[in-house]
Amino acid sequence: MMTDSHCHLASHRYADQDVGQLIARAKSAGVHRMVTLATSLGDLSKHLEIANHAGVSAAIGIHPCDVHQAPDNAIDILSGYVTDQRVCAIGETGLDYFHPAPDGWTDFDFRLRQQNFLNQHFELAARSGLNVVIHTRDREGSQSFQDALSIYRKYSGRVRAVFHCFISSWDLAQQVLAEGGLVSFGGVTTFKKSDLVRDTVVSCPAGFFMLETDSPYLAPEPLRGKQNEPAYVSYIAEAIAAARGESLNELAAHTELAANDFFRWKSDFAE
Repeated sequence: MMTDSHCHLASHRYADQDVGQLIARAKSAGVHRMVTLATSLGDLSKHLEIANHAGVSAAIGIHPCDVHQAPDNAIDILSGYVTDQRVCAIGETGLDYFHPAPDGWTDFDFRLRQQNFLNQHFELAARSGLNVVIHTRDREGSQSFQDALSIYRKYSGRVRAVFHCFISSWDLAQQVLAEGGLVSFGGVTTFKKSDLVRDTVVSCPAGFFMLETDSPYLAPEPLRGKQNEPAYVSYIAEAIAAARGESLNELAAHTELAANDFFRWKSDFAE
């Protein structure tokens, strides 16, 4: 059995009436647990509603690309949900230096607001006993990663972070692991020209990474270009297991332990 540690089941790309079928297909493919991540206050209630399905949990946060639309007290609003049993993490938060600043914002001011929100997400996580799911993305270089890591270091004794959809070098991954964090690998790992991330997944020790789809985005080979969904974790797992020289059962076992630990689930989490 496997966990999709990062998907967006409330995405507008999925029809509301199809969500139950997505979850059923995932379970048929051996994906018995899913974490659906909010990206704004506007989609929070929908993610929580979907988390009423057995085997689905929700993470709550403000995506860095949405911080300009969020009210200044957004994290205070999120704090009202941290004791909800459906909530398993804080996120998706982070820093995105890939997309240009929205109209009326300079790059400096937009990045500063993202950094401020990321700090607030960590503060909320530290108070609530939850861990944090981080997004970073750069047009070139790794500045968003380095800035997010610097913020994480202030909290690493109290909070763990996973840098999701990790596509960078083993050197950068080691910096996350050194703080007690994790990385997670998705569909990019299966792409033919993704040798860098495959080298990272081979080097990453068992127990320090999870599997994800980031669906509806980034469908793995051989489905690249199509709409992604949690069932496709199986393709990602098969590719990673092959690269690492592990059986699928071995990979599933240690990624499950990593997910249980990070999301603070009991091993008998309801399916």
